[in-house]
Amino acid sequence: MVDAIRSGCPINLTLEVLGDRWSLIVIRDMMFGNRRHFRELLIASEEGIASNILADRLKKLLASGLVTKADDPSHKQKSIYSLTEAAIQLVPVMAHMGAWGRRHLPVSRELSIRAQVLEEGGPAMWADFMAELRALHLGAPPPEGPSVWDRLRTAYEAVLAETAQG
Repeated sequence: MVDAIRSGCPINLTLEVLGDRWSLIVIRDMMFGNRRHFRELLIASEEGIASNILADRLKKLLASGLVTKADDPSHKQKSIYSLTEAAIQLVPVMAHMGAWGRRHLPVSRELSIRAQVLEEGGPAMWADFMAELRALHLGAPPPEGPSVWDRLRTAYEAVLAETAQG
């Protein structure tokens, strides 16, 4: 998982895996954008990740056990990436990061609405979202009740529509 461990500090070790500029962005895009193919991750990223950087980060996330890669049954030359349980358990971390960013940084409304919904939904919503991600990425049975992913997408699309209307 980590090549050269500098200390046993859990914060340091986490940064060894996730502390570069792109790893959490790739996980974010898989988690909140349901981007599962290389091309989707490359083209749909708001940050404009370069293809060589994306390939490197996916390789690193695979080696770290945060992502798996399988052949896509719909296309022989495509692979589908999935979050592992360890990556899914980052949902609360992502929610806290989004909440902190909304409070302290000049975020845009459209890119911060999902963070707002997650913050307002709290730990119960995070647990429901993790259950949905387990169904999508790990093949677990789908949870009952309303979809958190749909709620996040609907909130995002509503803000986009408001912005377009001016």
